[in-house]
Amino acid sequence: MMDVDLNIAMVLRRMRSIHHGSRVLSRSEHCTDGPSHSATFGEVLDRAERLSAALANLGVKPGDRVGSLAWNTQEHLEIYYAVMGMGAVLHTANPRLHEDQLVYTIDHARDTVLIVESSFRAQIDGLRHRMPHLRHVVVIGKSVGELAPDEIGFEDLIEQASEPMTPVDMDERAAAALCYTSGTTGDPKGVLYSHRSIVLHALSMAGRDVFRIGEQDVVLGLVPLFHALGWGLPFICGLTGATVVMPGPNLQPAAVAELIAEHRVNWAGGVPTLWMDLLRVVNARASSESPVDLSSLKTIVGGGTAVPESLMRAYGALGVDFVQGWGMTEVFPGATMVTPSAMVDTDDGWRARTSAGRISPLYEMRVVTDDGTELPKDGVNVGELEIRGPVVVGSYLGSDPTEDKFRDGWLRTGDVGTIDATGWVRITDRLKDAIKSGGEWISSVDLESALMAHPSVHEAAVVGRRDDRWGERPAAFVVADEAVDAGVLRDHLTGRVAKWWIPEDFRLIDSIPRTSTGKFDKKVLKESLDDNA
Repeated sequence: MMDVDLNIAMVLRRMRSIHHGSRVLSRSEHCTDGPSHSATFGEVLDRAERLSAALANLGVKPGDRVGSLAWNTQEHLEIYYAVMGMGAVLHTANPRLHEDQLVYTIDHARDTVLIVESSFRAQIDGLRHRMPHLRHVVVIGKSVGELAPDEIGFEDLIEQASEPMTPVDMDERAAAALCYTSGTTGDPKGVLYSHRSIVLHALSMAGRDVFRIGEQDVVLGLVPLFHALGWGLPFICGLTGATVVMPGPNLQPAAVAELIAEHRVNWAGGVPTLWMDLLRVVNARASSESPVDLSSLKTIVGGGTAVPESLMRAYGALGVDFVQGWGMTEVFPGATMVTPSAMVDTDDGWRARTSAGRISPLYEMRVVTDDGTELPKDGVNVGELEIRGPVVVGSYLGSDPTEDKFRDGWLRTGDVGTIDATGWVRITDRLKDAIKSGGEWISSVDLESALMAHPSVHEAAVVGRRDDRWGERPAAFVVADEAVDAGVLRDHLTGRVAKWWIPEDFRLIDSIPRTSTGKFDKKVLKESLDDNA
């Protein structure tokens, strides 16, 4: 066999030679509604190659870190393809991080160039003195106003390039991208993705049993491009030629509905909260003169948090298959995925659909005890889930590869669950969120799903509260309509979960705090319990 590197240049060449006519449809920070801008893959790559040349003129070399602080736009896709295509490493900085953590990640990554949306410009200006490695700031936007001496307009930079720079064939094990974990328990940790891992992940995810994306699909990626490489969609769509829809910064449900209808989107991915919000708009406008048109939408992939069965059923009634999967920054999204075999309206089908899914190609998983002893894959034995494979991180940037997150060549996920004999995974909790009451485990994930099955409950998060008698008892934080109270919720849970699982403590709140990656921030909820103890 030929020894040919799996790298980003290979993906870009395929986009150029085969899928050059496929399209990117994008809104931007400066155009958040109305018709989207349209460009072909060929036109996007023309700009990306000029951007590569311009970055090289700024002194960026293969292996150097270039940061982006941007929304899901055509420009951000161009940054993806330009930086990785020239052999540099793209650090997709997360604007939702606390300011101190944002500074930490940019400094820890040693970004020499930072490409930012104009809306983040003032924030970065105020933090520049804390980023000693940063030499240039590039500002995205058609009209960026007066620039500082070390600032450059994105469009000006592209225009200044005298010749395009063709993609560089990098060693497949070289780093191509860098993302940081959300950092809820300390500083965020850096995860370097190799060229090889990105290509392998894209090939695996495009398959029929995973994301099932092909050339005829119109793909709306609502997951931010700064979160786990936007689930790899820039490369999955690049390899397959699927149409890419970039929503810009406006993820309000009315704007999302408009995008789906305008572009006849048939595949969309994002966290469950987005789909809950959209469903409320669909229901509110069902009898109006302007009902929401989701007739083109066939598949929604949810991730980040468990998808409630009630949400799946609601979209199913609209003709949409709502499936979920599981992943982490360290392993890419889609390490498990609900497969088409589960899309049947039977008890077994729904049990599979409400699981985390089946282990995807290129991954191996196991269940272990606290001391690392492997447990049977019988769907019954509960333990920590561990994972390994060619698309799983082996160590964190700048960290000791032998640290306790890794054991015997396996990554410890911090998730608790089961695996059955045919590779279906059911996650019952995060290890740090698991509730042990009277020596028995209570699944916060299952309790949350049961609570969100109530028609008046919008969101629910369950955490453990210290209890002198039982060790811990569950406390439920609920976002719901005014008509709901603790008694209604207890009655609703009766018969749906074990009686001893039902919380004594229900708290109705306006919103549930979230981490920078959109997950429930249970650390904040637990601290609020301590404050009120």
